Amino acid sequence: MKEKIHIIGSVGSGKSTLARQIASNCKMNYIELDNIVWERHAHGDMRRSDEAISQLIQQVVQQNEWVTEGAHCKHWVTPLFEQADYIIHLQPSYFTRLWRIHKRFFKQVLKLEKSNYKPTLHMLLDMYKWNHSYEKTGQWKIKERLQPFQDKVVTIKSQKAIEETLKSLS
Repeated sequence: MKEKIHIIGSVGSGKSTLARQIASNCKMNYIELDNIVWERHAHGDMRRSDEAISQLIQQVVQQNEWVTEGAHCKHWVTPLFEQADYIIHLQPSYFTRLWRIHKRFFKQVLKLEKSNYKPTLHMLLDMYKWNHSYEKTGQWKIKERLQPFQDKVVTIKSQKAIEETLKSLS
């Protein structure tokens, strides 16, 4: 069984959902990189320094097992790439991601889904921008960044492939 799994992809790609499923099925720790990058406060989130983020990442990689997820591919993510037994790069279609962004936003506004941020129209517009940016340049940056780790990267583009991956990890 894989003990250290990192999931990367765009906003709306299904990273959090898949990470929670794997963590639950395999009884592993689930770590959302946004909660490492952002210090959560009632009055608003504050971004941690790169040094603080790197220190928290080092604490994660020293654990025996984990599932981490995030869209981040900055230099401080490298230890996760290096230590992961398995790196899942989620790449659903642009319109699938767009649909998921819409669905999540309305669930959060209606308080049917928890959120680490306030679901505002401004945040929704940011997610549209991030999704578009991923389509144009982000996915290529991630692929380039993952190149040294190709032996452990699995690219998933469909729900069927997600289900197969979940079965293989159980």
